[in-house]
Amino acid sequence: MKLLFPLLLFSFIIISCNPKLSNGLRKKDLHKDVEMVTSMGTMVIRLSDSTPLHRDNFLKLVKQHYYDSILFHRVINHFMIQAGDPESKRADSTKQLGNGGPGYTVPAEFRPSIFHKKGVIAAARTGDDVNPQKASSGSQFYIVQGKIFTDAGLDSVETFRLKGRKLPDEHRAVYKTIGGTPHLDQSYTVFGELVSSTEVLDSIAAVPTKGRQGGDRPLKDVRIVKVALIKRK
Repeated sequence: MKLLFPLLLFSFIIISCNPKLSNGLRKKDLHKDVEMVTSMGTMVIRLSDSTPLHRDNFLKLVKQHYYDSILFHRVINHFMIQAGDPESKRADSTKQLGNGGPGYTVPAEFRPSIFHKKGVIAAARTGDDVNPQKASSGSQFYIVQGKIFTDAGLDSVETFRLKGRKLPDEHRAVYKTIGGTPHLDQSYTVFGELVSSTEVLDSIAAVPTKGRQGGDRPLKDVRIVKVALIKRK
């Protein structure tokens, strides 16, 4: 009984130093990385403070274990790997996936300095015809693999995909070295990036799939086993 008061006081101090925010997160959560354990290896993601709506939403879902057991339901080599559909958790091999979510969207957060280089995580969304505000899915995301471009290739992207909008020189330099998907810039919200294990990304992107007619679903399920917040190194 003599230890009760000191223990309660210690617990109060810990909680006071890590206050709960209005969205249910703790202040320290905002400074943690995300460890994503998949059936093909583990990736570590660092979320961007420049996109707080997407950062906080993703952190909230991670703490709710929303992504545990979800599949990478859409995989396109040299483009991206996509997950976040809760209907994929127990889906049979014939089910078309990609329409599930938490029932809300997140407002777009486009930032000129954040772009679709290899390894970034971005929010999936419905098309412009039904979503002119380009609001993001509440849970579905993709991780960019992309490809390496030449100057001529980037010029073509600017002319035909970006309708004349020029890519910054520093972005072009990255697309010519590590690669990415420049035609998606400023159309989909990028909200973080891998800080380790791009080889896992490459391995997942290379799995055989059913092709476009089958929704680009892998022939063999690639599953997110669990996702958790970890101390930032």
